Amino acid sequence: MKLSLKGWPVLAVVTILSAAIAFGSVHYVSFLTLGERTVADIRTATLLPPEPQDPDVVIVAITEDTLTRFPYRSPVDRAFLASLLRQLESRKPRAIAMDVLLDQATEPDKDDQLKDAIAGLTVPLAVSYTDNPDIVDEDQLAYLNAFLPPRVRVRAELNTDPVDGVVRWIYPGKLNSDGSYSLGFARGVAARVGAETPAQSVEMAWHGSPDRKTSAFRMFPAHLVPILPAAWFTGKIVLIGEVVSLTDRHRTPFASVYSGPEGELPGIEIHAHAVSQMLSGRLSRKLSWPSEAAFALALAALGMGFGRLNLSLLRQLSLAGTTLAMLWAASFALFHYVGLMVPLVEPSLAFALAIWGTDAFTGRESRRQKEFINSAFSRYLNPQLVSQLSNDPSRLTLGGESRDMTLLFCDVRGFTTISELFDAQGLTRLMNRFLTPMTDVILQNKGTIDKYMGDCIMAFWNAPLDDPDHAANACRSALVMMERLAPLNAELEADAKIENRRHVPIKIGIGLNSGTAVVGNMGSTQRFDYSVLGDNVNLASRLEGQSKGYGVSVVIGENTRTRAPDFACLELDLIQVKGKTEAVRIFALLGDATMAASAPFQALAAEHAVMLAAYRGQNWAAAESAIARCLTLGAEFSFQRFYEIYQERINSFRIAPPPMPWDGVYVALSK
Repeated sequence: MKLSLKGWPVLAVVTILSAAIAFGSVHYVSFLTLGERTVADIRTATLLPPEPQDPDVVIVAITEDTLTRFPYRSPVDRAFLASLLRQLESRKPRAIAMDVLLDQATEPDKDDQLKDAIAGLTVPLAVSYTDNPDIVDEDQLAYLNAFLPPRVRVRAELNTDPVDGVVRWIYPGKLNSDGSYSLGFARGVAARVGAETPAQSVEMAWHGSPDRKTSAFRMFPAHLVPILPAAWFTGKIVLIGEVVSLTDRHRTPFASVYSGPEGELPGIEIHAHAVSQMLSGRLSRKLSWPSEAAFALALAALGMGFGRLNLSLLRQLSLAGTTLAMLWAASFALFHYVGLMVPLVEPSLAFALAIWGTDAFTGRESRRQKEFINSAFSRYLNPQLVSQLSNDPSRLTLGGESRDMTLLFCDVRGFTTISELFDAQGLTRLMNRFLTPMTDVILQNKGTIDKYMGDCIMAFWNAPLDDPDHAANACRSALVMMERLAPLNAELEADAKIENRRHVPIKIGIGLNSGTAVVGNMGSTQRFDYSVLGDNVNLASRLEGQSKGYGVSVVIGENTRTRAPDFACLELDLIQVKGKTEAVRIFALLGDATMAASAPFQALAAEHAVMLAAYRGQNWAAAESAIARCLTLGAEFSFQRFYEIYQERINSFRIAPPPMPWDGVYVALSK
């Protein structure tokens, strides 16, 4: 189709507008800004060029092994820190920086030792300091000000993205109320050795690692410093900080790809990257904003050309997709080999907008097609999902997405015994009578039935539609399901009397767990189901299996408890379920918010906490006394079997004490 000369100015406007909208949107619309940053994070995590370990910066790590040497875990032993500073001083480092917040008193003698060590150190020293009210209260700040001389202070804060909490910039410092300026940690350390640094916040230029198994910086456990060669520290910038599993860890760009410790780095390691960057003077290489705008305009012009092509929708989408794939691949390679970070979301958006705008201007008919799905799927898929599939048939393909969800497993206890009372038809009718009200409860509370597995129901919340209260809705469903059993069993008992057969009441166990799972269309190209999978799904199944062993009906995981704090719950155990290597904290779900606020439950909960604390502290006598009181208080909550289990454990431990060190974790031998 030819275009008149009058049409070209309009297309030029479409091209410029597409580039301008894309440029403005990525810079001022938060989710697009985050998208661009996340794409950059992925390149940083996967394609950061390998480098030798930094020769000038070393980390002295206060590790889990270090902390086990002290009578208390926190605060870090002050006498140890004082000794560590003096030992490092004797090895003649270029400077020492300590990322440990000295905001509270410990043992006076040890505090004095550390204070004297800081005052008398002859090498340049920097120590973390903050007056951020989110980190220290007034008393902590007063102690910190009195303990730490101003000359050694550096700001402990990290410059995190307010949208997703990822550390992407180096914290420059802060202007104080008295007019003085406190340097950020990295700038303060650099200043101690005479290096000049930019006054404004700069983007992190992360130091590469030699390989996946080696860190970017040499790291030595703090408790081994006395036996390590002095040459390993001489002339180096030595950074001291905690490297433990649960505290002072922060999301970095590496978290876009790697979970756990590879993505969430200790604060001291992030400071090491920043210090290394400040000392070397290198900057993150990015396009200037004029070059960025020109790049978006070029892609918009290319998109306008694609929009002018007289192609079928499928061919146009294939060509556009191939072009963008090539652009992204080239940009990823450019970062890996040259170190240049080229924007991708912005030019891609400009490209897509220009294609759409050109297509709309040239008057092409819309090619969107809607398939007739309701008659084929409405009988066995969630009605909400059927509606989504009707509006977007492309979802009928294999694939999934990660979502924060709550998973439910419900199983009939003693099903084999019940099944022996019926023939095949009778058992089918029984299961239908059980599954129907249970399903109604789940659907009424915004849940989705994944599947029925014999006598088991698997369901989930927060997919396919968003449900911000998914954990509470799942808990509410579990409680109502338990309530529905009484009238159902009454009906079944009446039927059994009429049919002159034995009645075995239906009892169920329910497991709930919340967390990230993959949900979507899964299976083969010939047949697939909308389902969910992941480690959190498996854990929900394991929790259901534990309900009978603890003598309770509903067991929920710690994530579900955190997301639904208003329900009446009692902690059951720290348990390592079968198939897992880490312990999880599990709870019994007993009732709703009304029960949680009731005086009887509050009394039981308080005594229950005393019992668990005594048990985990191996104070068997105190635990037994608390169990006796709990048995009285918990009578109306049908919780007696649980306390009998703990009494049995205590009896066993009196004969054969648990191995030391013992953290109170119970290893489940069954699913």
